[in-house]
Amino acid sequence: MKKILLTILLGASFYGFSQDVKFGVRGGYNISNLDFKDTPIMENKHRNSFYFGAFSDIAFSKGFSLVPELQFSAEGAKDEVLNLDYIQMPIFLKFRLAEKLRFGIAPQVGLKVHKEEDMMKNFAYSGVAGLDYKISYSLFADVRYTYGFSNIFDDNVNAEAKNTNIQIGVGFKF
Repeated sequence: MKKILLTILLGASFYGFSQDVKFGVRGGYNISNLDFKDTPIMENKHRNSFYFGAFSDIAFSKGFSLVPELQFSAEGAKDEVLNLDYIQMPIFLKFRLAEKLRFGIAPQVGLKVHKEEDMMKNFAYSGVAGLDYKISYSLFADVRYTYGFSNIFDDNVNAEAKNTNIQIGVGFKF
């Protein structure tokens, strides 16, 4: 009898704390550049590229949600040597500002892909802030700014730069 009562109580508590979970995809345009500590020896022009990814939106209330993502993002600078392509995972905390507007902040980790032994670190750590505008029930537009916390160059390279990135795009919730 005690086991049955415990099972009912646990089931009721999990039901009471269940969240509204939606899944979706997003993609768009990147404007990326490197923020060098000293004057760079090469020309440092921004790189225009793209990003795409998938996310889940876990709503804890009408005004607060947790949004983990997985995305591919082509970043770095325009010079081929400074091209950095990442698989990234931001974990957003999103807050509703108005009926159609949400603000989000996130820590982000990135794994560099497609290049090896190029004097760049394989992992990048950054912070992200962004705004989402709800166009319809399932379609939204967003803009984000990412600033790297870690040096992109290996420790044995005598240079220091951090990645910066602006993302402008659209997304779709299923």
